Amino acid sequence: MAVAASLALAAVPADAQVFDPETFTLANGMQVVVVTNRSAPVVSHMVWYRVGAADEPPGRSGIAHFLEHLMFRGTEKVPDGQFSSIVSRQGGEDNAFTSWDYTAYFQNIAVDRLPIVMELEADRMQNLVLDEEIVRTERAVVLEERSQRTDNNPAARLSEQMFAALFQNHPYGTPIIGWAHETAQLTLEDARSFYRRWYAPNNAVLVVSGDIDAETLRPLAEETYGLVPPNPDVPEKRVRPLEPDRAAPRRVVLRDAGVQQPSWRRYYLAPSYARDPEGHAYALQVLSEILGGGSTGRLYRSLVVDRQLAVSAGSGYSGDNLDYSPFMVSIVPAAGVDPQAVEDAFEAEIAKLVEEGVTEEEVESAKQRLVIAADYARDSLQGPARTFGAALTTGQTIQDVEDWPNRIAAVTAAEVDAAARAVLDANMSVTGLLLPAAAPGARQEAARPEQEAPAEVIQ
Repeated sequence: MAVAASLALAAVPADAQVFDPETFTLANGMQVVVVTNRSAPVVSHMVWYRVGAADEPPGRSGIAHFLEHLMFRGTEKVPDGQFSSIVSRQGGEDNAFTSWDYTAYFQNIAVDRLPIVMELEADRMQNLVLDEEIVRTERAVVLEERSQRTDNNPAARLSEQMFAALFQNHPYGTPIIGWAHETAQLTLEDARSFYRRWYAPNNAVLVVSGDIDAETLRPLAEETYGLVPPNPDVPEKRVRPLEPDRAAPRRVVLRDAGVQQPSWRRYYLAPSYARDPEGHAYALQVLSEILGGGSTGRLYRSLVVDRQLAVSAGSGYSGDNLDYSPFMVSIVPAAGVDPQAVEDAFEAEIAKLVEEGVTEEEVESAKQRLVIAADYARDSLQGPARTFGAALTTGQTIQDVEDWPNRIAAVTAAEVDAAARAVLDANMSVTGLLLPAAAPGARQEAARPEQEAPAEVIQ
């Protein structure tokens, strides 16, 4: 995101706040967050569960996402498949999504229809009706979704294989949609067991953003969600296996006849806000903005503008995961440019960054752009609900969210340099190449000879 120099160099305001929410907790343990926005008589209503794909039993990959689908099938009060139709008839829209760490359900609707969707969500929190036919039908839908979105998408397959290589021990290496051979075996009892274990008010967060305040929402929440009994068996803390020390870089090469334009990626194992023993997470956000923040980033200016080796180059990092939050780089070589030349140029930029460090001007400009982006999120309807839901289901607090601008403002150049040295280590990474199918008899991509025998995945 480019901004005027005068803005980019301005000081980040002290004691900045983001959303100024109200919050309360129901007697059954359900946390409620309200962000008031009177710009229009509508609300975004979101229910977040502290469970995702990384919490699945071994051999049952995809069950979290599968249950997300099943939650739309029906209860005794709401006939099979009618949930979304009811929301639509009230003039609203609804959907859901699953990550490694959470599952979320939302409706955007007129504020006077909010009680209807709250009753619907509270009902399916405890009264979901499933049978063998529903499970069989929806399982086929999920497998078809995987086929379309992953199996028939070379870029998605590359990303899936890279995460599997990056995470040797942690369940983030398992795709959210599940491995096809395991998802195909999911049963009615698998779905019921997962639902009973995790779907309860004391394992959920309700976030409502829009034309409402806590005083108005509280009685509505108590009359709907407040009637759902808590589950005393919900784990107080999610314990997952952690990653071992790394001894070598890894490499994934995927060739596919559907690839017209090669691409190059690198994922580094990095900390999250919730698991950050060295305190690098906020500095990594600033580093990502400096390195790959659009046309102002170092990578874009060097590889695209100055050397014309690539048509795009960027990086991304968000600390919102519960355990690890990969630092990711993506580069698309220019036509006719060998991806190896792009990789060599990237390595040179990283070596320069680590050796010489970042400048104070770069840090201040990056921090200002990040805070401006947060200001835009504050004005959106669903932005606050998504921000708080993701944070509160991944180990953060409301105050962490509100303090984010101040923590970004406090990042120094020295801290960015320390984060770069700690995270941008080839041994902590996996490099991915997406290439056209090789001609018959052609030599396949192999490890570079100077590497110390990286663990390589070739498909």
